[in-house]
Amino acid sequence: MNALVRNILAIIFGLVLGASVNMSLIVLGPYLIPPPTGVDVTDAQSIGASMHLFGAEHFVVPFLAHALGTLTGALAAFLIAASYRSLFAYAIGVLFLAGGISVTFMIPAPTWFIILDLVVAYLPMAWIGTLLGDRVKGGNTVKSGKRRAA
Repeated sequence: MNALVRNILAIIFGLVLGASVNMSLIVLGPYLIPPPTGVDVTDAQSIGASMHLFGAEHFVVPFLAHALGTLTGALAAFLIAASYRSLFAYAIGVLFLAGGISVTFMIPAPTWFIILDLVVAYLPMAWIGTLLGDRVKGGNTVKSGKRRAA
């Protein structure tokens, strides 16, 4: 398969897979940790009006959704890309970070969560995705800078 096509598919598949993991966890979240009574978690206005009722436990699943979505998307991009694997994995991390930043303006959250989420859930997860991908590919693609065509 043409390297350009594989690289484009790496970005597309990384975004789709990462977003799917993210949304799956967000949808499952209220079943794992029920929201405060009377809060409609499908409505940003309801969440905003009731934010004072949320405890730290209510932010575990959103954080995991952001982190694991980014990790799986970055890993997929790394594994699919024909060249510049780390670059494509980090591109997924940056795109998810941009989404995370935009969400902070749409859905209010405590400052501690916003900082934790933006600092830990995106670019570090992309980095971990490159490390995992490197191991799956047999090593040396990240450390030595070599780019394998797979």
